Amino acid sequence: MRLRALLETDALGLRLLGGQDELDRTVRGVMTTDLRDPSRYLSGGELVLTGLAWRRTPEDSEPFVRLLAGAGVAGLAAGEAELGAIPDDLVGACARHRLPLFAVHETVAFASITEYVVRQVSGERAGDLAAVVDRHRRLMTSGPAGGGPEVVLDLLGTDLDMRAWVLSPTGRRIAGAGEPLSTGAGAALAAEHLAATRGGRRAPHRVALGGTTYSLFPVRVPGHAASPGGQAGELRKRALSDWLLAVEADAGEWGAPRLDLLQGVTQLIAVERDRRDAARTVRRRLAQEILELVQSGAPPAEIAARLRVAAPVLLPGRGAAPHWQIVVARVDWDGEGEPGSVAQSLLEEILVDPVAAGLESGDRIAVAHTGGEAIALVPMPAPDPTEDEDGEGTEAAGPGGLQADVLLAAVRDPLTAGLADDGRLTLGVSAPVRSAEGLRGALEEARHARRVAAARPGRVCAAGHHELASHVLLLPFVPDDVRRAFTARLLDPLRDYDRRHRAELVPTLEAFLDCDGSWTRCAARLHLHVNTLRYRVGRIEQLTGRDLSRLEDKLDFFLALRMS
Repeated sequence: MRLRALLETDALGLRLLGGQDELDRTVRGVMTTDLRDPSRYLSGGELVLTGLAWRRTPEDSEPFVRLLAGAGVAGLAAGEAELGAIPDDLVGACARHRLPLFAVHETVAFASITEYVVRQVSGERAGDLAAVVDRHRRLMTSGPAGGGPEVVLDLLGTDLDMRAWVLSPTGRRIAGAGEPLSTGAGAALAAEHLAATRGGRRAPHRVALGGTTYSLFPVRVPGHAASPGGQAGELRKRALSDWLLAVEADAGEWGAPRLDLLQGVTQLIAVERDRRDAARTVRRRLAQEILELVQSGAPPAEIAARLRVAAPVLLPGRGAAPHWQIVVARVDWDGEGEPGSVAQSLLEEILVDPVAAGLESGDRIAVAHTGGEAIALVPMPAPDPTEDEDGEGTEAAGPGGLQADVLLAAVRDPLTAGLADDGRLTLGVSAPVRSAEGLRGALEEARHARRVAAARPGRVCAAGHHELASHVLLLPFVPDDVRRAFTARLLDPLRDYDRRHRAELVPTLEAFLDCDGSWTRCAARLHLHVNTLRYRVGRIEQLTGRDLSRLEDKLDFFLALRMS
């Protein structure tokens, strides 16, 4: 239970004297003491009751409160029976140590408060609520009347004062307490869960985050086919597909009834997961049909007809024909491709996350898979016809198009944890296209972009269509031996000289090229006199036999730095 619940119980006669911002602390027990130093009897999370017999002078309050705060107690309740009004020195000490302080009316016995707290924090009520959860699970399995996981999570909050959230593998909030987790907290919890799952650790997983302890329970969907690769393959698949239930509590302190209760909640959520997957079936089928038409070279008129069928499903209530964008994703383990269904599930999750994709609704995307690839067909509303459309089709969608450089920003950390040291997710994004005629080119463009991403270092990489018209497209495909020879010929003499003389020739070269060869701008950036800069550049030219006033030599150095 939380301190706030105690304050809201009139029969306890508690009055808050300080610590309004700390009332969401969890109370795990109760202790009555008048010892000057009770810390050895405290384990953290207690509501401490005191009659103030330990206080002989105002100076006694500060060390007493400091000891309580150091022990991690939830709050302090001081009785008014002995001294009357609570002393200001105690109020001030509690404020300094951010320890919530309550006054207990002289008519209220500490035994009454103790009995109430013990009853509330005990596991006895968990069994009663487990029956409610089980009944709700049966309702959900027989139809939608149960109201979804939100109802049971509300029960956890109201009956057990336990805040909980259902999160996706990327940390997206699917359901949960009214007060949402921050995006960073959700991603951090998902990363911890994925790492624990990949490590084969037994659930629930306990995580401390920002001074709060969370317990993470996997939500397993029954009936999923086993993954290739035996137990290791199954761990990989589960890590990238399981939802999780994050509970703001320490499961290590629970008894069997409460653990059983939470397992029942995860089973209920698994039913909802199955239901949502089933709801995606229509969109997946539409994407599969359109993809097969595009890859088989079907006439544009036939593809356009299927797009007209898909548009109302993906963009209900909008009359204008949308523009389309294609995203291709692939998951590989130690160089071996994972079946496309895993990439399909991950790509759907990335694209339904508004933080990652910036889309209005997850219903807008349709993802198919073929071989080891997942391919998403993403519709975007057509631009206002009154606006200028003289540009190419790649610009028609304007700012509504997906951008590869931001698509994975919000999900990179949790997915990297799930992929661990043997997996990779690579993703390519096409430009938006206006019509069926452009879909085949968009598919090839997205595939090329994904191959560019695959040539980069890192566990989670993406590339976009704009990179296909740049040297960025060519560099990843330069053979390793050619790359090493080229960079060694130009940069090794500079690196050797830097190691011997600490001359910083390589950083100087990078800055000089970045400033487009401007002596004054480069000198200002490096905080050097121009003559010092000229000396360094002259040394670079002497060591390499190149002339940095020539465009060809500047380009060679630029490429060598990019490939190094």
